Amino acid sequence: MTDEIRIAVFGSFHRGFHVLSELLKGPLASRVRVVGVATDDVHSGHISRDRRVWAYPHAPEEETMVEELGAAYGLRAYKGRVKTPEFYRLYEEDWRPDVCIAATFGQRIDSRLFGFPSLGFYNLHPCIDDGWPSHYAGPNPFKALLDDKSDHVSIALHEVDDGFDTGRLLGLSEKVYFPPGATVVDLHRLSSPTAAKFFASELNKMLG
Repeated sequence: MTDEIRIAVFGSFHRGFHVLSELLKGPLASRVRVVGVATDDVHSGHISRDRRVWAYPHAPEEETMVEELGAAYGLRAYKGRVKTPEFYRLYEEDWRPDVCIAATFGQRIDSRLFGFPSLGFYNLHPCIDDGWPSHYAGPNPFKALLDDKSDHVSIALHEVDDGFDTGRLLGLSEKVYFPPGATVVDLHRLSSPTAAKFFASELNKMLG
């Protein structure tokens, strides 16, 4: 592999924050370079707010934690629509990622975006070990898990393709158990550190 792998993070809320933290400050920081960050603009009309975590009570700083972490490392977060000529130019001419990771991101990724990185475009998606694609594909898997009275979640790492959480599965994280009465937001907070560590471990394997 080359000395430095260019990586872009498409993420928000706790999962996006922990993944970006791991890449900027964790063991892989010396091997990868974060070249771009895209995050949710919670007050925009293009992220389906009512179907995602933003529909639930949360702290104001949780809306901007990814943006602020990126800024501390000289990375200006992109918050607009990703399927636009403006973003395609930024992505292909400036960021030029070798690999991308989506971690709680409110926009669909099209083939022009997921087909660009030579090492792939991946997503972290909550589910259980129920086969793949999981029954819990979709924008609000934690609510579905709670509705089914699951007491745990795993995080799937899978390739992004034209489907909705249907790309080839690379692996599942260890189980994260949650207590009675846990909410959707609680599950985001509880599982995000595990998701980030799992992705870092799998990326390390990819890099050899």
